[in-house]
Amino acid sequence: MSGFLRLVNFAAIVLLMSFCTRNEREQVKSELSKKELRGTSIQDTLFAKGKELGALKNKKLNEVSGLAASVANPGMLWTHNDSGNDAEVYLIDLETNIKQTYVLKGVSNRDWEEIALGPGPEPGAQYVYVGDIGDNMAIHKFKYIYRFREPVYKSGTDKAKIDITDFETIAFSLSDERRDTEAFVVDPETRDIYIISKWKSPSDLYRLKYSNSTHDTLIAEHIGTLPISTVVAADFSRDGTELLVKTYNSVFYWKRSANTSVLTMLQKPGTPLPYRREPQGEAVTWSTNGNGFYTLSEQKKREQVHLMFYERK
Repeated sequence: MSGFLRLVNFAAIVLLMSFCTRNEREQVKSELSKKELRGTSIQDTLFAKGKELGALKNKKLNEVSGLAASVANPGMLWTHNDSGNDAEVYLIDLETNIKQTYVLKGVSNRDWEEIALGPGPEPGAQYVYVGDIGDNMAIHKFKYIYRFREPVYKSGTDKAKIDITDFETIAFSLSDERRDTEAFVVDPETRDIYIISKWKSPSDLYRLKYSNSTHDTLIAEHIGTLPISTVVAADFSRDGTELLVKTYNSVFYWKRSANTSVLTMLQKPGTPLPYRREPQGEAVTWSTNGNGFYTLSEQKKREQVHLMFYERK
């Protein structure tokens, strides 16, 4: 398909999603899912079917849009809400109870869509990356990723919220055009950040090369595509050898061989894993020990949402 036709196709999808009813939007997602899964079969020899963990009951977590397994706080997860909510990051347990709330001071939650853990400026330290990268109408010139040292939770603290003032802001724009993005990963090997577009089919892949400077506005270069669409979340395993990419209806898996770039790995079709479709699931993360992965959805009024765990066989 020519570049012009791809642009027309993308614009038509965005326009359709803007004016559709909820049922019509779900139908569009379903059709895109059928397209991405055509010619593949679900791989159930790698991971078991999902197990329900804690039910999502806290009304504060009403629009969950990111998930990352904590390294400094074993058995806990980092999460946040998306656009229009407070600039807060929540540490939750496996029952989805909020253990601590952290506030990023001086910034807003324009459209937070992803969270990840990975290496950063200080060798051996783990950093939390929060991505203000969503853009439903493709109107924002700049996107932002906030990076800070992973906090250690102290049981018994009497503070309902803890302010985070020591963080870096990575400001960047995409090299080709403004568009909606909801997923990024931090490569544990290179510290480069990879951003994946949402609606275009195939999805576009951008690389934000690691830089020690956070004073300049960076450019995320378009480096290729991957053969799926409606990408809403992604996560690298801690050693950087395994990658999960989540769409609204599926979770795909890639295994990276030694000395293989992220782009080369993604040129091959991902393996679709067992996944029970959620009301609006926009979050996925590996467990810290790699024995499985978690997913979590936004809350819906008439549908019970659980933190789901898919164990490695």
